[in-house]
Amino acid sequence: MKKIATLLGGASMAFAVPAYAADIVIGVPNWPSVNATAHILKVAIEQNLGLEVELQNGTNPIVFEAMDSGAMNVHPEVWLPNQQNLHDTYVEEKGTVAMNPNGVEAFQGMCVDKATADANGITSIDDLTNPDIAALFDSNGDGQGELWIGAPGWASTNVEKIRAKSYGYDQVFELTEIDETVAYANLDNAIKAGESWVGFCYTPHYVFQLHDLQVLEEPAYDAAKWKVLQPTDDPEWLEKSEAGVAWDKAYLHLHYSKSLENDFPEVARLLSHMKLDTDQVSEMTYALVIDEKDPQAYAEEWVAAHEDAVLGWMSE
Repeated sequence: MKKIATLLGGASMAFAVPAYAADIVIGVPNWPSVNATAHILKVAIEQNLGLEVELQNGTNPIVFEAMDSGAMNVHPEVWLPNQQNLHDTYVEEKGTVAMNPNGVEAFQGMCVDKATADANGITSIDDLTNPDIAALFDSNGDGQGELWIGAPGWASTNVEKIRAKSYGYDQVFELTEIDETVAYANLDNAIKAGESWVGFCYTPHYVFQLHDLQVLEEPAYDAAKWKVLQPTDDPEWLEKSEAGVAWDKAYLHLHYSKSLENDFPEVARLLSHMKLDTDQVSEMTYALVIDEKDPQAYAEEWVAAHEDAVLGWMSE
């Protein structure tokens, strides 16, 4: 691969000194696409800038706090408006974090497997408030259906609690929080067994390539009806929140520590210009989850195959 030094007149050689710790630390929350993107950034930076990059797991609030303090430098995939409160605090108010403007368009909603939806006329999210419909998803016989609202630690999981309360289906469903890989394994098993499944769904994601899902209809997003607080905003966030409408269109944005602009300007340049699209991110999740590719090996393949794009991020 060409080296970025050829584009920057050798400026990257300034960092060819021994390091006692990683030069750049990338935070990695718990979903597949952020893991793929984190590894791609690691490979791109290490191969082209000669820096040591470390990946550290962390929830969204932890990664933002660490970018603020300097303990971490990058959050590869911030969902907005999901993490709007964190964005507002660290980008708008404190000014310690910067946002890459190139967002990847995303969708969030509630899905039912198509076979169950067609057989029972399930088309709208309001159908979930019907106890007879909820009973279709009762796999353990406790009288309530099971509905996956997301993984622990996701901002969207809290929003789905608010939405369930607002629509009223929290009264007839058990709202389950489990890791995404387990949830979608349950979906796969349910479809193979001819059983029913309902839960949170989003794009970009591989799941729509694997299964035929019915996205439930909802009233269009209305900002006046979307009053969402997170636990970090108020201890009584759930009681004070209301969201009985569809999600607004979402975008995924890379965020990074502003201090990089002085400490490692070449890295900041890459981070500020990185650009992906929805199809690329979906392909990444498919590769890691369905094809079970090693994230590091996949990232090396991806960077090699997208050499011109990577060098473009660094030279703009």
